[in-house]
Amino acid sequence: MKTYIKDQLLVPPFLVFFLVQCVQFGTGVLSFQRNVVKTSGHDAWIPILLNGLIVHVLIWMIYQILDKEKADLIFIHEMTFGKWIGGLFSTLFILYSLSLSLITLRTFIEIVQVWMFPLLKTWPFALTFLLSVYYVVSNGFRTVTGICFLGVVIPFYLFFTFLVPLEFSHFRNLLPVFDHSFKEMVISLKETTFSFVGFEFILLYYPFIHKPETSQKWAHWGNFLSMTVYLFIMVVTLVYFDLEHLKQTTWPTLTMWKIIELPFVERFEFIGIASWTFVILPNLCVYLWAASRGTRELIKIKQRKALIFFLFLCLIGNYFLKDHESIQMLEKSISIVSRFTFYIYIPLLFIIYHVRFKVRKKS
Repeated sequence: MKTYIKDQLLVPPFLVFFLVQCVQFGTGVLSFQRNVVKTSGHDAWIPILLNGLIVHVLIWMIYQILDKEKADLIFIHEMTFGKWIGGLFSTLFILYSLSLSLITLRTFIEIVQVWMFPLLKTWPFALTFLLSVYYVVSNGFRTVTGICFLGVVIPFYLFFTFLVPLEFSHFRNLLPVFDHSFKEMVISLKETTFSFVGFEFILLYYPFIHKPETSQKWAHWGNFLSMTVYLFIMVVTLVYFDLEHLKQTTWPTLTMWKIIELPFVERFEFIGIASWTFVILPNLCVYLWAASRGTRELIKIKQRKALIFFLFLCLIGNYFLKDHESIQMLEKSISIVSRFTFYIYIPLLFIIYHVRFKVRKKS
């Protein structure tokens, strides 16, 4: 059953730019270079470009579905696959949203523990963060959108910090171009998928957009900015680091921040990590809003109750992820799910929905 949203709860179409771009930027920006370089070396910028273009196609597919149905993913699942199979797919998407919130928060806490406060306990920090998420999400989607706006605007100054490593760069590191096999490029393409996660939540917040059919261009622009920034950071990383050194560096972005010197601060990476809080909070808000909203539409309970339940699960999950190995294992598992979402689920949903749509139209 379609849910109609009151006009005062809708957001302007241009804010989709911030909703897409902010969620695509998470903890992955701080470490995405290493895994890509392991297979594609100095050609690592090419998979970034290709994945950005693929996401543009996927956004187009999503809007082709949503513009016809004028509803969210839960309703589309039911219309396309029926009540039970559609409900199963919706449940899996909700769990996917929840797992993204868990890995995003735990990875950020690990960064804070490694780089800033080694003795910091996990659960008090996680609890503080999740209480902030509850405050934002419980105030509605407009508040979530506002946080995403701030999550793009406030940390954007950090983009200019990547100009500093260019002083010590060697652009010959980029040569020769196209020096890797097609198989290596495909493997690298899969490694970059997790960095572009976030645009798919349009499937759930589409009904909250005023004149949503006009928001597609803003979704494309948001993804284009993400692709451009990822591409720029990757190129800077390649020309700054020795390739073998880069393969051994867990957080290359933070390592580059270490060379920045200011008269009033000794370690700029502290400022960078603190500023990244404004990126992580909107990510968590969107993920947990999507999980709670999807649950509300699926089993007809109050969204706030679902939100509290998911916040509790997220807190418990953070407590049990105690070491780097367990965090990496979960991240790899979620990365596999995100690849399935990108390359199989969205294209299949697009095809099956349009087949069913044509059958319905004829009947």
